[in-house]
Amino acid sequence: MHRLFVAIRPPADQRTHLLSLMMGVDNARWQDDAQLHLTLRFIGEVDRHQANDIADALAAIRFTPFDIQLSSVGSFDRKGVVDTLWAGVQPRDALERLHKKADRACVSTGMPPESRAYLPHITLARFGRTGAFVAPFLARHAALTGPLFRVDGFTLYESRVGHGGASYHPVEDYPASGRTLGGMD
Repeated sequence: MHRLFVAIRPPADQRTHLLSLMMGVDNARWQDDAQLHLTLRFIGEVDRHQANDIADALAAIRFTPFDIQLSSVGSFDRKGVVDTLWAGVQPRDALERLHKKADRACVSTGMPPESRAYLPHITLARFGRTGAFVAPFLARHAALTGPLFRVDGFTLYESRVGHGGASYHPVEDYPASGRTLGGMD
């Protein structure tokens, strides 16, 4: 079985900036450089044949390159307990369109459609069941921003879970299919 997801890898300067923020929260399991990504579509466990079908379906996605930038921080909670810290990105429209295309590609292979609302973000830290007090971190980095960076492709990744946590391995890269024409795709 293969545990897959589709994501965008931020450029090295953006990852370095995010890594510099990662401190000051008790119980945080901070992401490392190799784990920083912006998920377009979580796929989950699939067998080799479906993984190949998904890889082929993703290859049919067409989009023009677009620009985004880091914008704010936030947290997700589960049953009232913070379990994730993240950095947001803006603008979201092109990302949402690309997410929908990735979702449709996955659905075309027999996967169920994504059921959760899409909120583009880059996970910074995860927490155990005890959660964490993150208000000071959120206040300190509320104005997070960065220079625009170009999204000119996406990647299908395999997630492998081991004793040290998850490691992500690129399976296939998918470049943008056109040149930028007024930001429309």
